[in-house]
Amino acid sequence: MIQRFYIDTSVIGGVFDTEFEEHSTILMEKIKLGQIKAVLSDVTESEIMRARKEIRDFYESLPKSSIEFVEITKDAVLLADNYIREKVVGKTSRNDCLHIGIATTNRVDILVSWNFKHIVNIYRIRGYNSVNLKLGFPPLEIRSPKEIVE
Repeated sequence: MIQRFYIDTSVIGGVFDTEFEEHSTILMEKIKLGQIKAVLSDVTESEIMRARKEIRDFYESLPKSSIEFVEITKDAVLLADNYIREKVVGKTSRNDCLHIGIATTNRVDILVSWNFKHIVNIYRIRGYNSVNLKLGFPPLEIRSPKEIVE
C-alpha cells in the first residue's frame, strides 16, 4: 500500500533551497514515481501561488496521479482554532495550524515539513497531538524530509 504524506509548502520550495534541496528532491522523485502519494490542500496551493515562479512551475509539473488533493473541512478548522487556543503556537501561525488540522482529519501517514519552528518541533508536536487526542482525533506523525528519505 502506498503511504500518504501530507506535504507542506516548505518541502516543495525546498527543492530550490540549497539547505533543503537534496532531501526535498529525493522525496519529490519518490512522489513523481508513484512510490508515495502526496496529499496537498487548498492551504498548500494558496501558499504556492504566492511563491516564486520556479516553485509554482515545479508544483504544476507534479503528476496529478501522484497527488491527492484535500479541502479544508470544519473539523480541520476546529482543530486549527484549538491549537491556537491551547497556545501550541500563536495566531500568526494559523496556516501552519490548518496544515496540521487538515493532515490530521485526513488521517495521513505522515505530515512532512521543513518548518522546525512551528511544525517539526517535539514540543509543538506534543501540543498538536494533545489537542488531537482531547478532541477525539488520532495523533499525527510529523517529520522532516531528511527523516523520511534517509
